[in-house]
Amino acid sequence: MNFALGIVIGFVLGALIVIIINFILQKQKRREQENLIQNMEKSFEALSKRALSENTNDFLDLAEQRLSKQTQDGKNELETKKLLIDQTLTNMKSELENVNTLVKNLEKDREKKFGELTSTLDKTDTLMEKLQKTTSQLSAALYNTKIRGQWGERMAEDILNLVGLKENVNYLKQKTSGSGRPDYTFLLPKNLKVNMDVKFPLNSYLYYINSETESDRNKHKTQFLKDVRSRIVEVTKSRDYINPEENTVDYVIIFIPNEQVYNFINENDGKLLDDALTNKVILCSPITLYAVLAIIRQALDNFRLETSSKEILLLLKEFDKRWDKFAESLIKMGKKIDETKKEYEELAGKCQNQLGTCLKKIYDLREQGGMIDQDQEYDLDEE
Repeated sequence: MNFALGIVIGFVLGALIVIIINFILQKQKRREQENLIQNMEKSFEALSKRALSENTNDFLDLAEQRLSKQTQDGKNELETKKLLIDQTLTNMKSELENVNTLVKNLEKDREKKFGELTSTLDKTDTLMEKLQKTTSQLSAALYNTKIRGQWGERMAEDILNLVGLKENVNYLKQKTSGSGRPDYTFLLPKNLKVNMDVKFPLNSYLYYINSETESDRNKHKTQFLKDVRSRIVEVTKSRDYINPEENTVDYVIIFIPNEQVYNFINENDGKLLDDALTNKVILCSPITLYAVLAIIRQALDNFRLETSSKEILLLLKEFDKRWDKFAESLIKMGKKIDETKKEYEELAGKCQNQLGTCLKKIYDLREQGGMIDQDQEYDLDEE
């Protein structure tokens, strides 16, 4: 019993001793750890200060290098930009000088053109005065029937020359003026003719364009269209214009020597032209007359070409006939030449053989030193 109790007490005392020893060891270990930590902290602090000092110097050197490089780059870039700006300013200065020169030239040219324009306007005013005076004289002249007829003939002559028709070859002109006779007669193929008259009523039209009131204008317009219809009827009734006995065609041409008058008739009485064609009358302005005369000229050329073609065909036929005879004669002559050649070749060969034989005998005798007997006859035909 006491032994068991002693064992328990000993076990408890041993445990307490172990606990106390462990406590003391742990406290000592903790103290050592704290000292170690403090030493490590001091060492780390020293290392940190040392590393910071060394890194700071390196950082400052690196920063100084970077700053120096960036400063140099910035300086170079600024220098480049300065050169670019200077070049741009130089170009701008040159362009501004060019613009200034151009403005000065334009100013000089403007003054010159203005002077020329002023001079041209003065000349235009003078020409307008002359034109107005000439127009007045022309208007007064056109009221004269005789002068108006001469003006129409002059217009027709210009168109005839332009087309290429010749007087007394392609057309005949009436030498004396008078009503009821055509002014021009155009000669067509196969002895046909077409007549043209240049006498045209213009008095009412001139009154129309010079009228100041609308009523007068309407009155003169109506009278003018009536005069045109009367002229168409007058031409169709006269046998001097359309006469089959004189080989004239069924149509007659009336020349209106002004495009404006021709257009005026079309605009104010479109049926008038159709009625004129129905009555075998062709109203022609300068432009349409040119077209009609060009057709007549083409018809004459075609007819002349057709006539020439027929003559050429007859000549070709005669040439073919004579060529056949000539070819026969050439064939006969060729045959005779062949016969003559054959006879010549036979004669030449025979003579050559005979003469050659004779010469050979002569040479033989001469080589033998003999003499030729003049009375001896030799047969030269033996070969």
